[in-house]
Amino acid sequence: MDGYERVATVSEFDQNERKEVIVDDVPVLLIKQGDQFFAIEDVCSHDGQPLTDGSIENCQITCPRHGARFDLATGDALCMPATEAIPTYDVKIEDGQIWLREN
Repeated sequence: MDGYERVATVSEFDQNERKEVIVDDVPVLLIKQGDQFFAIEDVCSHDGQPLTDGSIENCQITCPRHGARFDLATGDALCMPATEAIPTYDVKIEDGQIWLREN
């Protein structure tokens, strides 16, 4: 697949699970919510800290350090102190394999 990198399999995930992966030397957080997968760069745009352990609710992740929230689908910053979006990745699933490509 052009520009996509295989990072995991669907069978590795239970409902509402997450996994840290690397795409082109960038830390990415792959998240399963219901039947959907989302992938975001695993770095808060406010202070550069990982979002790995942030709480997830209503398709949003909250930075565990200062409480900034980001939309999992778009990467948009939803509240202060973050003012800039975080990069998101296009997720493709083919034959049980999960592939990512930066949007």
